[in-house]
Amino acid sequence: MGKLEGRIAVITGGSSGIGLATALQFVAEGAYVFITGRRQSELDAAVAEIGSNVTAVQGDASNLTDLDRLYETVQREKGRIDVLFANAGVSTPRAPLGEIREQDFDKIFNINVKALLFTVQKALPLFTNGGSILLNASVVASKGLPTTSVYSASKAAVRSFARTWTMDLKARKIRVNAISPGPTDTPLLSPPSQTEEQSRLRKEGFAASVPMGRLGHADEIAHAAVFLASDDSSFITGTELFVDGGLAQV
Repeated sequence: MGKLEGRIAVITGGSSGIGLATALQFVAEGAYVFITGRRQSELDAAVAEIGSNVTAVQGDASNLTDLDRLYETVQREKGRIDVLFANAGVSTPRAPLGEIREQDFDKIFNINVKALLFTVQKALPLFTNGGSILLNASVVASKGLPTTSVYSASKAAVRSFARTWTMDLKARKIRVNAISPGPTDTPLLSPPSQTEEQSRLRKEGFAASVPMGRLGHADEIAHAAVFLASDDSSFITGTELFVDGGLAQV
């Protein structure tokens, strides 16, 4: 029997990268998974890769109407949620303090903070008492890196949510934890605006900053998500689990 046997999970941003890797692991551990993403073609490819026990719902996590439609689908098909991984987020645009634009701030906070908040809030009526909520934070909330002040602040807010929501939801025994990945080899590290050589150099730079000397793999973040979603972490809540090769630790 899998660690998530019979559980109903929702993963936002589940069509690629960490979200897709986590969906694959959740299904392998016995869960039924709902995944979201903005692009239908990527969702279709993700469903084909996962193969079974998955429903894809196209939508933007920062659009509250899309969130309502997601949870209406979950309610109609399964009637409850046991695990939520609020994973959707962005890391760009980045700029030094003197060059930050209002629209850049609004974009990052709208997706990483506002959307995450309402992703969790709107799930609560369907949530099983004793369930598990996972929030995708980042090592940047703990590291002072140049040009990342807005992104880092948004992820610090996510870390704070894990603490405060633990207290808000303690009567329902819903655990809330944050996962903070380090540099991870996902499509986010190779944006379309960069050439292949630029992406290679960027990845090498990130890997050099990690004590373990390499990038993380999406599967490694997904294994941590399985741990926090399952009964293996039954006495863990309000915490931040770093999966970062030591980057924020030394």
